[in-house]
Amino acid sequence: MKESWSAFDTFEPHFRPLVVIELAKNTKEETKEWLTQRIVDKKKNGGAQLLVKPLVKEDGGKIDGNQNLYLVGASHLRLLLGAETVGLVKQCNDNSMRTFTYSSRNTFKDFAEDNHDFLTMAECQYIIKHELENLRAKDERMIPGYPQAKLYPGKSILRRLLTSGILLQIFPLHDTEELKKLRYTWYGQVKISYQPLDEIRCYFGETIALYFGFLEYFTFALVPMALIGIPYYVFAWEDYDKYVMFASFNLLWSTVILEVWKRCCAIMTYRWGTLLMKRQFEEPRPGFHGVLGINAVTGKEEPVYSSIKRQIRIYLVSLPFVCLCLYFSLYVMMIYFELETWALDFHEENESSYSNLMLFVPSIIYAIVIEMMNRVYRYAAEFLTSWENHRLESSHQNHLILKVLVFNFLNCFASLFYIAFVLFDMKLLRQSLATLLITSQILNQFVEALLPYWLQKRHNTKVKKRVYSVKVDTDLSLFEQVNLEKEMGTYLGTFDDYLELFLQFGYVSLFSCVYPLAAVFAVLNNITEMYSDALKMCRVFKRPFSQPTANIGVWQLAFETMSVISVVTNCALIGLSPQVNALFPDSKTDLILIVVLAEHILLALKFVMAFVIPDKPRDIQIKLARLEFESLEALKQQQMKLAAESLKEETHGEKKMN
Repeated sequence: MKESWSAFDTFEPHFRPLVVIELAKNTKEETKEWLTQRIVDKKKNGGAQLLVKPLVKEDGGKIDGNQNLYLVGASHLRLLLGAETVGLVKQCNDNSMRTFTYSSRNTFKDFAEDNHDFLTMAECQYIIKHELENLRAKDERMIPGYPQAKLYPGKSILRRLLTSGILLQIFPLHDTEELKKLRYTWYGQVKISYQPLDEIRCYFGETIALYFGFLEYFTFALVPMALIGIPYYVFAWEDYDKYVMFASFNLLWSTVILEVWKRCCAIMTYRWGTLLMKRQFEEPRPGFHGVLGINAVTGKEEPVYSSIKRQIRIYLVSLPFVCLCLYFSLYVMMIYFELETWALDFHEENESSYSNLMLFVPSIIYAIVIEMMNRVYRYAAEFLTSWENHRLESSHQNHLILKVLVFNFLNCFASLFYIAFVLFDMKLLRQSLATLLITSQILNQFVEALLPYWLQKRHNTKVKKRVYSVKVDTDLSLFEQVNLEKEMGTYLGTFDDYLELFLQFGYVSLFSCVYPLAAVFAVLNNITEMYSDALKMCRVFKRPFSQPTANIGVWQLAFETMSVISVVTNCALIGLSPQVNALFPDSKTDLILIVVLAEHILLALKFVMAFVIPDKPRDIQIKLARLEFESLEALKQQQMKLAAESLKEETHGEKKMN
C-alpha cells in the first residue's frame, strides 16, 4: 500500500546536487521563477517536491555568465518515495528481489534510515529525471513569458521547454570521488581481468553496464574462433579445401553464443533487479507534434498525428530514399572493382614491391569511403525518422535501427558477397575482408575515442583557465565541475557501439572461413575497445542518465538475423569449395540440391537449439514463478479482505434497518 505524499515533509537540511539544468541565456526571470517554483512545489499542488538552487557565490550572488545554471537535488525521504514510484527492484533480507515500497523498507537488505547509500547515485538521478519529466501543466496555457510556447493540461513542461529552446540541457553530475575509484578499477590498471560490471551499473546504470557486459561476453566468445584460426592460418593458408571444417564450426558457434548470451543477460539483469521491473506506459517523444486531440487509450489531451500521413511519409519518401542510397552504394562498389582491376593490371606490368602494395590501395580507399558513407547516411536516416513523426521513442528507434542496419549491411558486405558468389575469387575475398575489417577497426578507434578525447582535453584546459579567472573563493570544485561538464559532449546512447559489434559479428560469422585471422583481429580490437569506450564514458562525455533495461533489445534480433544469414553464406562457401565440388564432378544440380538440403537442416537445427536452450536459467525461472505466485496470492488476499469489509458493512446496514 502506497503512503500518502501529504503525510511527509521532504525538506532536507543538507543539499546534495545531483542534476544540472541549463536554461538559455535570454530566459526571462518570470519563466525561471515559475519553473523553480513548480520543481519545489508539493506533489499535491502539481510540483515535483524536489530541491533546486542556482549556482551561487559564497555571499549568495550569482556568478556572471551562470545565471541560468540550476542544481537539482532531493531529500533522502523524497528519493525513497520516488524509488517506489518508478518501481525500482532491490534485494531483500532473504536474498530475493522485490519491488521497493516505502512501507516495507525495513525488509530490504542494507536499508537504514541514516544510510544514504541504499540507493545508488545513478538511481537517485534517474528518479529526479523521472520526476522532472512528469512535471505537467495544470491550468497554464503557455510558458510564462513565452506566449508562443503553448501548454495544455497534462503536457510535460520539460518537453515543451526543450522544444521551445528555453531549456538547453539537463544532465546528471559526476561523483568525482566515485569516478576516480571506477576509473582505477576499470581501466587504470593494465591487466587481463573481468570488467567491474556491478560498479559500472551502480555508476552509469543498467543500459551502459549491459553493453559492456555484452562486449566482454562477445570478446570471450570470439576466443575459440581465434584459437582455431591461428593454426588454420599458419598451416592451411592457401589450401581452400580445408575451410570446410572451419565453416562448419562457424555455423555451430554463431548459434550457441547468442543463446548462451540470453542466459548470461538474464542472470545479470535479475541481480540488478531490472528483469523484474514492469514496463511503464510510454509518453509521446519530445519531437512528436500534431493537432491537439484526445488519446483514445488514456483519455488525456495530447497531440494527435494521422497514422495514414505517417505511412505515406514512410513508403513514398523514406523507402524510395533508402533504395536510392542502396543503389548508390552498389554503384560505388562497382567503381571499387574497376580500381581493383586497374591495380591488378598495374602489378602484372611492373611486378615490384611498390606494385604489390598498390594491390591493397583500392580496398583501403573503399573501406574509408564505406565508413564515410555510413556516417553521412546515419544523419540522413535520423532526419527522415524524425520527419516521419513517430509518437513513441521505441517506435522511432526501431525505424531508425532498421534503416541504418539495412544500409550498413549492404554497404559493408555487398562487395564480399559479389566477390564470393559472382567472381568466385577466394584470394580477392580474403584480401578484401582483411582490409575492410582492419581499416574499419582503426578508423572507429580513432574517430570514436582518440579524437574526441584529444579535443575534449584541449577544451577542458581552456574552460579551466576561464573558470580560475573568475576567482571564486568557495565551492570552486563544484563551480569548476559544473562548467566543465556542461561543455562536454553528450553521450547519444549505445546505438553506434552495438552497430560496430554487429558489423564485426558479420565479418567474423559470414566469411571468416576464408580469412581465419578475422576473429583474432576482432578480439584484439575488442580489448582496446573496452579501454577506449571506458575512457570515453569517464573522460569525454557528460554522465548519461541511468536507464533501466532487461536486455539488449532489438539488437538481439539483429544478431540472430545475422547468424541465420551466416548459415546460408557458409553453406554456399562449402558448396563452392574444390573439396566438395570434387564429390560431384558430373552433376552440379545434385551439388546445389545437397547444399540447399544441408542449409535447411542446419537452419532447423539452429531453431531447435534456440528452443531447447532456455533463455533463463532454471533457478531464475523458479524465483520469477515464486514472485508471480506470491503477487497473485497477495492480490487474492486483498480482494477477500475488501469483500469481507463490504459484507460487514452490508450486514451492519441491515441490522440498523431492523
